[in-house]
Amino acid sequence: MKKNFSKLPLRTGVGIVVLNNDNKVFVARRIDNAKNFWQMPQGGVDKGEDFLKAAFRELEEETSIKSVELIKELDGTITYELPDRLLGIIWKGKYKGQKQKWFLMKFTGEEEEINIKTKNPEFLDWKWVDLDQITEFVVDFKLHVYKELKEKIKKIIN
Repeated sequence: MKKNFSKLPLRTGVGIVVLNNDNKVFVARRIDNAKNFWQMPQGGVDKGEDFLKAAFRELEEETSIKSVELIKELDGTITYELPDRLLGIIWKGKYKGQKQKWFLMKFTGEEEEINIKTKNPEFLDWKWVDLDQITEFVVDFKLHVYKELKEKIKKIIN
């Protein structure tokens, strides 16, 4: 019998757009993806944790970055759902997608601080890219998220 995934809840998550002094965006390539997809730091919110605390925690857990200043909490949330091929696999099959609160932050440290070889590494590589490039190498089911983020961020930094 096929499991009905449509009844699964969305995971509450956060995402962080990190800009350097040249307004380039931090992206990293996931370990668990064979293709050349890159993404911005993001992750789940723990029970009782507020969104901003979760954003700082996830950023540090994934990238070792602590030296950031909050520019803006982006309005609203952005939701994505997993494609059928990933339902029941990602997040131990507990969720059908994510509803994310995004934050725009400025990196204020030195690049030596960035270390993706963390306790539980999620990334193989990282780089700074132009804001317009963030939609060029994101996984298909998150493309609409990155398009929306690109528009919101352009309004803030221009």
